[in-house]
Amino acid sequence: MLQKEVVQRITAGPGGKNYGRLSVMLQAQCVVEKVLDVSPGAFNPPPKVDSAVVRLIPHTEPIVDIPNPENFALLVKAAFTQRRKTLRNNLKGILTEDEIIDAGVDPSVRAETLSLDNFATLAKQI
Repeated sequence: MLQKEVVQRITAGPGGKNYGRLSVMLQAQCVVEKVLDVSPGAFNPPPKVDSAVVRLIPHTEPIVDIPNPENFALLVKAAFTQRRKTLRNNLKGILTEDEIIDAGVDPSVRAETLSLDNFATLAKQI
């Protein structure tokens, strides 16, 4: 059980404002599923926030090919460091614009638009 906003971030998909580093890193390793919401009235004393239960089931087989988990984590962290910046700017020093293009990704997009497959492909370029 976690704060409802954290569960929303964990379960978010590409393109939403809640999609971020936490979403990508957890979804690469586990099936994430929001189970239920828990209102503040379920606790004594009631907290000032809503809660939710999330189920994390580790993947039996990897859903994306991540040969080097350290590079994947480094790339995801850098991509989301400054959310309003493009990949071209956030990944400077890690990947060149040409390497991003070679991975089949537009360097002018923001990290929040990329799928797990896109992140895995970019990580292979490191």
